[in-house]
Amino acid sequence: MTTSATGPTDPTGTPAASGPPAPAGTSGHVDPSVRAELDRLRDSIDNIDAAVVHMLAERFKCTMQVGHLKAEHHLPPADPAREGRQIERLRGLAESAKLDPAFAEKLLNFIIAEVIRHHERIADQPSEQ
Repeated sequence: MTTSATGPTDPTGTPAASGPPAPAGTSGHVDPSVRAELDRLRDSIDNIDAAVVHMLAERFKCTMQVGHLKAEHHLPPADPAREGRQIERLRGLAESAKLDPAFAEKLLNFIIAEVIRHHERIADQPSEQ
């Protein structure tokens, strides 16, 4: 392989492909019906992702109100008993929805940790009187 002003070339002078070789089955040509189905499914995934983000935003609006209420009444930011009940509830919902309960629990634990962090921040703010 040699190099020209436009980049590497093979022994015939043809520009060499850059980057790693394409995985098997990705030669660049995809059957139009397959491409259409991929696009349709990906559009649905994008819509679901948007809905998840909006649902999480609404959830956090509610949990922020809970944080302010807890701070106002000097309640602790975390409620381990409720968190445990929520995890068990979500695991049951996941099972019935054919979703891995361990994944659902990890997701909820991540969300709970973020909620507690918000509640701690709210509790540390000077109270408004």
